[in-house]
Amino acid sequence: MNASCIIIDDEHPARVLLKEYVSKIPYLRLLGVFKNGMEALEYLNQNGVDIILLDIQMPELTGVEFLKTIPHKTKTIFTTAYSNYALDGYELDVVDYLLKPIRFERFLQAINKAMELIKLENKQFVSTSQIVLSIKADRKIHRVPIQNIKFIEGLKEYVRFHLTNEKLIALESLKSLEELLPSDQFVRIHKSFIVNKEKIKAISGNQVQIDDSYIPIGKSYREGITNKIF
Repeated sequence: MNASCIIIDDEHPARVLLKEYVSKIPYLRLLGVFKNGMEALEYLNQNGVDIILLDIQMPELTGVEFLKTIPHKTKTIFTTAYSNYALDGYELDVVDYLLKPIRFERFLQAINKAMELIKLENKQFVSTSQIVLSIKADRKIHRVPIQNIKFIEGLKEYVRFHLTNEKLIALESLKSLEELLPSDQFVRIHKSFIVNKEKIKAISGNQVQIDDSYIPIGKSYREGITNKIF
């Protein structure tokens, strides 16, 4: 797996050294080098990056201030001559904290740590999106990717799967499906309904809209439902 990175440092020697270190790592691609946080912010408004190599003590915008303005999914490695910012790094969830002068072995260790975190997040995303349910319906076993489920409706001993291109009725319980399906993607909003959060168009009053269907939100499920969905 390859990853992209940028360097943000106001000191020329530090930028040169970090560029040299990046060039030694075949799976790391340098997208840009910036003298200050404002230049980098302008770049990041238009481009994505996996890893940021970030100095802390810089004019205009410090590394700590800069880090508070960007998405947390970006992996950040602090590069600094000062050891008294370690707590800030911990609170801002940085991957590593490198003290200047930085040795290549220590730099490589930090990059590999960031790479492992990126791999783990990618693996979790892929594994969730690739989950397939085996549904017994119409005397067949249907293999249904969970991405194709819009919502599930309870019908006493049965459930009706509302899929992107068809509907299936199966002998199953909503409770068992609620436990089986990933909670970050599916939420129960009524004693008779589980919905796929990714398929919701809108919440209107005590209903959620999925395509042309309006699904009621049960009274006991209303508290905090917006936070659960969005």
